[in-house]
Amino acid sequence: MVERFAEEGLVSDSAPVVAVDANAGNPHYLPTAERSHAISADQVLLLDLWGKTTEPGAVFADITWVGVTASRVPEDTARAFGAIAEARDAAVRVVEEAARHDKDLRGWEVDRAARQVLEQRGYGGHILHRTGHSLGENVHGNGVHMDDYETHDDRRLIPGTGFTVEPGLYFDTFGVRTEVNVFRGDHEATVTGPRQRDIVTLL
Repeated sequence: MVERFAEEGLVSDSAPVVAVDANAGNPHYLPTAERSHAISADQVLLLDLWGKTTEPGAVFADITWVGVTASRVPEDTARAFGAIAEARDAAVRVVEEAARHDKDLRGWEVDRAARQVLEQRGYGGHILHRTGHSLGENVHGNGVHMDDYETHDDRRLIPGTGFTVEPGLYFDTFGVRTEVNVFRGDHEATVTGPRQRDIVTLL
C-alpha cells in the first residue's frame, strides 16, 4: 500500500493500517515489525487508508474497507458489518437532512445517531471510539468531531467542511469498521466516495 501511494503521488503522515483478525479488533493498531501478523486464508482483513495529493491546500481523504481472505464471510462477521453499515448510513442521513433544511447540527448528534443503531443491535459493549473526526489539511483536522463518546463535541457542523463517518465494532478475534468522507455544502451533504455495502471476499 505504501508503494501504491507513491505511484499515485499521495502523501500521508504514516503508513496505512493493514490488520487481520485480532489486530483488526484493536482500533488503535498500527503494524510494526515487532507486532504484526502474516495475511493468510480465512482471516478478516481491515484496511484503513488516509492520504492527500502534494498540491498546496490539499485535504486528506480517509477510508476503511473490510474483506475476508476466504470465499464466504462468516456469519458473525457479516452480522457485525451489517450493523456498522446501517449505523454509518443513519449518521449520514442525519447530516443530509440537516443540510437540506438548513438546521443546526452538532458533532455529538451525529455520533449518537450511529451509536443508537449499534446499541439497538446489541453491540454497545463493542464500540471503542467516536463515530468520526474532522478532515482538513491534517488527517485529524481542527473542526467538529462526530463525538459523544470520547468527548461531547457541541460544535456546529458548518458549510464548507469535511469529516469522516466511521463506526466500528471490535471483538477479541476480529474487528470491522466502515469509513466514508462527507463534505457539508451550503444546502447539501455529500459522501465523496463509494460506501462499502458488503464485506469483500478475496478468495
